[in-house]
Amino acid sequence: MDNLIIVASLLYVLSSVGYILFLFFQKNYLHRLGQVFLATGFLCNSIIIGYYYAQTGQIPVRNLHETLIVAGWAVAGVFFAFQYRFQVKVLGGYAALLAAACVVASFLVPVKVVETQSIFNSIWLVAHVVSIFVGHASFALACGAGILYIAQENAIKRKRHGFFYKRLPSLDLLDGTGYASIATGFALLTVGLITGFIYAKSAWGRFWSWDPKEVWSGITWLLYAAILHGRLTVGWRGKKAAVMAIIGFAVVLFTFFGVNFLLKGHHGVFTR
Repeated sequence: MDNLIIVASLLYVLSSVGYILFLFFQKNYLHRLGQVFLATGFLCNSIIIGYYYAQTGQIPVRNLHETLIVAGWAVAGVFFAFQYRFQVKVLGGYAALLAAACVVASFLVPVKVVETQSIFNSIWLVAHVVSIFVGHASFALACGAGILYIAQENAIKRKRHGFFYKRLPSLDLLDGTGYASIATGFALLTVGLITGFIYAKSAWGRFWSWDPKEVWSGITWLLYAAILHGRLTVGWRGKKAAVMAIIGFAVVLFTFFGVNFLLKGHHGVFTR
């Protein structure tokens, strides 16, 4: 399985190279090449997850190695869904790089053997994990769209339009993509929290235990609720929305990784 992880990593890296070259040279065959490498890497990533599931009968997020594998898969999969809807081609380089970083890191971190426990055999846990991972991947794409928005806005403000102006999508398209990504991520995060509460009740006898991961997940939910509320009520659009998307994803990263390394709680079993 290590060989397949290396192959998936290489395919994601090649995909990012293809998308970056497309950004520079604007040749459609480079975009198609990036797509093919990303799709093949996603397929390999899916096989890896399926193999781990077949081995244990449980969704593979029991340690950091497995968590990173699933994170890379989620980013690639969510990008394909948004690419079909919005056709923001250059966002593929960002998504492929992020997926590559996750899978490469999964190969480098030590694999901690976790004993299979019946407590993890729950449909509520599966729904919780899938919703959270796909929701976080949507927030990652919103961050990427925000970065591109700021780069394009800066290019437009210059009297002489430079490299990015001709190669990046319109501000409206980037803003719309970022908003759709955040709305999707927020909906999935909400589902993830609700199914997490139900699973916690069945596993530990209580819906909420003030575990650090729970607290920071709640903070993340409130932050994105505020971002959506600001957009719908006071018109948080454009650069302000882009900056908030970047800040929001920074909080997601801390919730996803930082909490497990800096704070102790019962969620540590999934990511350490």
